[in-house]
Amino acid sequence: MSNRVRELREAADMTQAELAERVSASRQTIIAIEAERYAPSLELAFRIARRLDAPFEDVFSYTE
Repeated sequence: MSNRVRELREAADMTQAELAERVSASRQTIIAIEAERYAPSLELAFRIARRLDAPFEDVFSYTE
């Protein structure tokens, strides 16, 4: 799974800590997601997309 979380978060002028608080996750979780070392649950992924004001498909993608 790849993502544009860092790009969209920075465009929204939001820190990792601010995004983490807004989606009820830890800052370490956001760091791992941005580094693509961790795939979030579907629920968390939707919360992140919503907080970044972007369609889910613009934030996360999956290729086999």
